[in-house]
Amino acid sequence: MKIGVAQINCSPGEVPENCFKIESFSRLAREQGCEMVVFPEMTDTGYDISLIPEKASTWSELPFATLKNTASELGIYLVCGISEKVCSDIYNSIAVLDPKGDLVFKYRKTHLFSPHPVCEDRYFLPGNSLETVIIDDMIWGFSICFDLRFPEVSRSLMLKGAGVLVVCSAWPSTRSEHWTALTTARAIENQAYVVASNRIGTDGALNFCGSSCIIDPFGVALASCDEKSEKLITGEVNKDRISSVRRMIPVRSSRREELY
Repeated sequence: MKIGVAQINCSPGEVPENCFKIESFSRLAREQGCEMVVFPEMTDTGYDISLIPEKASTWSELPFATLKNTASELGIYLVCGISEKVCSDIYNSIAVLDPKGDLVFKYRKTHLFSPHPVCEDRYFLPGNSLETVIIDDMIWGFSICFDLRFPEVSRSLMLKGAGVLVVCSAWPSTRSEHWTALTTARAIENQAYVVASNRIGTDGALNFCGSSCIIDPFGVALASCDEKSEKLITGEVNKDRISSVRRMIPVRSSRREELY
């Protein structure tokens, strides 16, 4: 399966402008033969947290309509970070739409970043489940930004069968080395693809480090971006490669759960 990863800059609070960019990069991905395109965290609103209460959308509003219509028109899977509003509650979420435009999976960020100046816990409710979904005969798991620091997240998804781990992020430049180390580590330790889309640009006091990547189950970078460019990268994920690496080094069967 050929996947596109969109590394983009978002305009804080400018939902129509950001939705137009979702559509544009999705068309570019389809032109390049991609069957799926992955976007960063909260692509619809940007990551200026103070704007989220006003700009977050319900499933009946523009961001979801854009994803639905674009996926069905192009016949492509779309994976996108969005600010999800449910009555008075807001979640930092990922929506996964299939080529018919149907919502086939939703993930809500389980680990909220509380340090100043972000303070996500003041604005969002955390998600409470780690689930997987089958796409193209492979099992996929999803996480958002700060989740990457918790190896239990990706390990839980791997133990549920995930061979592809998708990360939608707005990771800051001040910790760019951590981003590179953690995305690679999650691929190696779980013998899974890591497909990671990260923001560029500046929202409020935060600068983002880009470096979006596709890493194979052996820890080999198949594609990557620099820290400043808007760009679409592409790579193939293959079920046979997952199986091959897991046979080569049988990590899962060697685990001693009684010690953990």
